[in-house]
Amino acid sequence: SGQCFRVKSFENGMFRFITRHHVLYISKMADRKYSVSCSKEEWSSVWTSYFDLNRCYQAVRKTIPKADPFLRKAAEEGAGIRLLSQDHWETLISFIISQRKSIPAIKSSVEAICAMFGTAISTPYEVVYTFPTAEEMLSSEVSRENLLECKVGYRVNYILDAISQVAYGALSLDDLEMCTDDALISNLTGVHGVGKKVANCVCLFSYNRTASAPVDTWIQKVIDKYYGGIDPLCDYGECAGIMQQYIFYYAQKHKKEFD
Repeated sequence: SGQCFRVKSFENGMFRFITRHHVLYISKMADRKYSVSCSKEEWSSVWTSYFDLNRCYQAVRKTIPKADPFLRKAAEEGAGIRLLSQDHWETLISFIISQRKSIPAIKSSVEAICAMFGTAISTPYEVVYTFPTAEEMLSSEVSRENLLECKVGYRVNYILDAISQVAYGALSLDDLEMCTDDALISNLTGVHGVGKKVANCVCLFSYNRTASAPVDTWIQKVIDKYYGGIDPLCDYGECAGIMQQYIFYYAQKHKKEFD
């Protein structure tokens, strides 16, 4: 659904997720029964919040009124989507990279940064790399040249500014958890190259601010086609960001509708 760039699916139906130094493999065993590669303790302390498992998404979908038939249809098709609580730093850099890039291209740049600056972790299935912290990137002598090798293009200056602000303490991403939504966006847009759309993505996909509803090209296409150019997400309050995900997924699944 466009909110995470490091998930991998395997031919045998297994999926891999990475957050910070944690790597998780999930396989479906039967209806509503899954095999996971971590301990119960790690599942409770890391992955329960990561997958937002304490929220009832069915109850959220039931709040969509009959007067909004498009969103009811989109939510039904995307009923399995959950908002992932991703690492603040990884999300910030990933969505800085995301500007004017396709999802495959974003994934390629993110993986290149991980391979160049991250820490290798060997699993029974593969070698993966952690997403490097700002401090790790500095200690690895990050530069315009090696970032450009990761195909980040003009965004290189934005990434270097983010590294500098976070590594040297001008911006504490953890402290921003205590901010209001407006203050959070204001602080994030203090990073060079971070506009309101990227800031809203970080708010929604990392800080779990579900009232944030980023409007990208695909969301705007839906607004124009089905809502007469008037953004319907404003009417959904604290659930607006979840509704945005249903709309984005529908648009990606039905691209020909918007040609």
